[in-house]
This record gives sequence, C-alpha cells and structure tokens, in this order.
Amino acid sequence: MAERYSASGIQIAEFDESVRSRPAMYFGVGRRDPDLASAVLCAVLAYGLHPAARVAAPHALRIRAEVSGDLAFAVEDDRADALDGLGSARPGYHGSLLGPERWVSAAAAGVCSHTVVEVWRDGRGLRQELAGLRPLTEPREVDAPVGAGTRVRFELAGAYFGNGRVIAADLTSLDLHGPYCDNPAGPGKVTLLDLRHGADPVVSRYR
Repeated sequence: MAERYSASGIQIAEFDESVRSRPAMYFGVGRRDPDLASAVLCAVLAYGLHPAARVAAPHALRIRAEVSGDLAFAVEDDRADALDGLGSARPGYHGSLLGPERWVSAAAAGVCSHTVVEVWRDGRGLRQELAGLRPLTEPREVDAPVGAGTRVRFELAGAYFGNGRVIAADLTSLDLHGPYCDNPAGPGKVTLLDLRHGADPVVSRYR
C-alpha cells in the first residue's frame, strides 16, 4: 500500500536551522567534513565572482576579506543593499541586515556564534550584532566610511564545528568557482588577507 502523507507530517525549518542541519546544501560539504570551515569562507567569497543575476548585470563586486583567526573572518564589498532608497534599514532574515540578496552570508551566519554586520552609503552607516543569524540588537547608527559598502564579521561556532575543525592554513589555492563552473572570468575581484601569520600576512587574489 502506498504511504500516505498529510500536512501534519510536514515540518518547516527556519533558514538558519536548515543550514545547521544540512550544511552540504549551502557549502558543498557535510558537518563531519574537516574542510567545512574553509568551505564556509569559500562560499562567501565565491559570491563575489558569481553574484545574483539581478546584481551581476549592473555591478561588479569588489571584495576584500581578512582571516583573523582559525574560525574568524571578515568580508567587505562595495554594495549597501541592506539600505533602502532613503537610507533606512531593509529588514532581512529574522529582522537582520542580511537579506535574500546576501543569502550566502546569511547561511554562514547561521553556523556562527557571533556575527557583526555594518552597512553604509552616502554618509549614513548602520551596525548590528547577531547571535548566529538572530539579532542581538536593532541596527544602530555609526560613523560611515566614504562611499557605499557592507562589512560582515563572522565568528564560526566552535561548538558546531568541533575540535580541530578550522579554516585551512593554506588559502592560496581556494577554488572560488567550483567544479561545475564553466563561466569565463568576469569583472568581479576578491582579495584575501590571511592575518594569522603575524607581521607578514599572506595575500591571495582571485578573479
């Protein structure tokens, strides 16, 4: 006899819950994979070379990233999509400054213990702290750098990744395109600084 299904048997998971339970869907490797932390970093950076279709045509992303610890990194680009036309916050997942335009960063935040989002444009800046993807605070005003952009600091959750699971020591050979990408190199550019080497940071550039 065929198995019957009903609405009562359907469970709807929140976005961050889905990321934590099925990380391979978002980062390409499972939770037990020792390369998961590196895969999270790689996925966030790869967005700079493969932006959403609605972003790609008019804008080429320029991304600067820094790895400051074995489970800590920050990514900055030149878009301020969390601000509307009047400079007010455009609510994203769970009321955070990370919305669908930045779903990869939102997925990464879902496996973090602490996330800080800063966004600025035309002299107005906002900053918000998150526990994972859940806001700890409302966006508050901060001094804005020149121009427009977004900076997200990720602190990956050690309890989630497990002992010894860290961002790879050698980041010079990250594959930001993946095995199935056949697109020619575009105008997007990623600059990655690994600050874990003391006074001599290792710089990698990707196109």
